[in-house]
Amino acid sequence: MKTFETLADLAACVGQEIAVSDWLTITQDQVNQFAQATGDHQWIHVDVDKARAGPFGSPIAHGFLTLSLLPVFLESSFDIRQSGMGVNYGLNRVRFTAPVPVGSRVRGRLTLLATEPLEHGGLQMTWSVVVEREGAEKPVCVAEALVRRYP
Repeated sequence: MKTFETLADLAACVGQEIAVSDWLTITQDQVNQFAQATGDHQWIHVDVDKARAGPFGSPIAHGFLTLSLLPVFLESSFDIRQSGMGVNYGLNRVRFTAPVPVGSRVRGRLTLLATEPLEHGGLQMTWSVVVEREGAEKPVCVAEALVRRYP
C-alpha cells in the first residue's frame, strides 16, 4: 500500500498512476446479495443453470456491482495519514466494457487525473479507475470517479 502524509502530497501526483489494487474474487453469493439489495434479479446474474446456457456461459456480475467496488479499490490501495474522512462525490463517466463472470478476479488501476481544493482544507480528486479482469485483454469497467477527502 502506498502512503502519503498529506492531501497536498497526493495532489502533487496529478497525472500519475497512483496504485493498482489487490485482486478481488467475485462470488455467486456476492452477486446474489447485490441482487437482493437492489432488486435486480435478472437471470444472467442469479440463475446459475440458465446463465450457463446463456450468452456468457456462466452467471455474470451486475455492472453496478462492479462499479460499487471502486471505493474498495481506492481505500485499500493507498493511505493518506493526515486525512480523516472521504466521501464519494459522483461520477463523470462510466462504461461497462466487458462482462465479469462469477469466479473472476478483478482489480482497480488508479490514476489521479485532477485535484481541486475545497473549504476546510479538503481536496476533491478526479480519478480514472480502470477495472481489470485477470486474464482478460480489455477492462471490464472504465470510470471517472470524483472523491472528496478532508483532514
